Formats: sequence, C-alpha cells, structure tokens
Amino acid sequence: MNTRDIDLRRADLDRDIALLTQIWFEASCKAHGFLGEARLREQRQLIAEKYLPMAETWVACRNEQPLGFISLLDCFVGGIFIAPAEQGQGLGRRLIDHALAQKGELCLEVYARNIRALKFYTGLGFTEMSRRPVDDEGLPFETIRMRLVRD
Repeated sequence: MNTRDIDLRRADLDRDIALLTQIWFEASCKAHGFLGEARLREQRQLIAEKYLPMAETWVACRNEQPLGFISLLDCFVGGIFIAPAEQGQGLGRRLIDHALAQKGELCLEVYARNIRALKFYTGLGFTEMSRRPVDDEGLPFETIRMRLVRD
C-alpha cells in the first residue's frame, strides 16, 4: 500500500466512535487474545466512554474511511490500533511519525506477550525503560514501558 493515499485527521468522536471502537476491538482480539474476548468486550465500553474522550486521537483514513488511529495523553501513546486487514502496510509507522513530530518524544506500554508490537516498536527505535509483572488492572500480564525521542 502507498500511504500517500492516506489522510490523517483529528478524531471526531460524534461520527468516529463506533468505527474506532470496532477497529480497537478487532485489533485487540488479534494482538491481545491472551486477555480473553470477554475482558476485551468489557474494555471496549471503557474505550468508548472514558479513554477516547480524554485523549488526543488522530485517525488514518483512506477516502474518509478510518483504518486506524493513535490516541495520545500528552506524549504517552494510550493506544495505536490498525484494522487487521490494513496491518503491515505502513499506517502504524505513519501515525507514530505524526505523533513524534508533534510531541518530540513518545512513551508507551506494551504487553510483553505482544511480540509483533514489540518488534514494530523496536524497529522504529523505541527503547525499553522498565517492566512490570502485572498490567494496570493488577493481572499477571507483564508490560514493558518504552520511549522514543525525536532526533
């Protein structure tokens, strides 16, 4: 895919929320299947009602159709999710580049079991800062905190 046909725009939650949470859910089932579908369904509600409204979210679109997004809390990447059919084609890199150009540095947490995401982030130059043996809910899923600073 040529990412030049992709537009980035700020999210308009009034019109985007259903598609963004659908992308989040489908991508999360693929990347975080170890969490279980029931837990992901519960989290989907929180994404829609709490996390997306409090974040600065940028949407990658082709012909105005959302394909993925990145949500930022200052320079912390609260989430970056690409529709599974669009993964591996440069959208994630484009969203990270856009966020990094705006913020100058980015931090994030990723599940240690999400090997594909770890490869993606390290390939972009993110470095590990620390690890935690449990996730934000205290469950035994190791997370890795990473950081990237613009040159």
